[in-house]
Amino acid sequence: MGGTTKNPSYEEVCTGRTGHAEMVQVDFDSNVISYQRLLEEFWTMHDPTSLNAQGGDIGTQYRSAIYTTTESQMAEALASRDAYQGALSEAAIGEIVTEILDSTEVPYYLAEEYHQKYLAKNPNGYDCHSSTGVAFPKAVSK
Repeated sequence: MGGTTKNPSYEEVCTGRTGHAEMVQVDFDSNVISYQRLLEEFWTMHDPTSLNAQGGDIGTQYRSAIYTTTESQMAEALASRDAYQGALSEAAIGEIVTEILDSTEVPYYLAEEYHQKYLAKNPNGYDCHSSTGVAFPKAVSK
């Protein structure tokens, strides 16, 4: 998502020439989990201060990004970024570089079938292995 190449292959995205970032689409029921709670997981499950890299994965396709679908999601995402930045600053960790953008008219392309449910298909693979280790501030959590 977020690049210029229409319907890119995974291999094309990995070249860094498409401008796309590797993304997941999260469909959720707000009666079961809040958007705020999802944001808290997002901020703490990776390193949002790392520009174009997560651990050993390096390239623009590994940039940290949130694409919102509503004005309220945008407001919550920005507020959660600011709250988490406060926690990171207290821990003397760098600035958040995460892109927070409106998804309107930005196509989301599914990866090829072989790259869907990656860890289920590749049990010896890995999930995100890079984080700041800083918890999301409790005063903000709902």
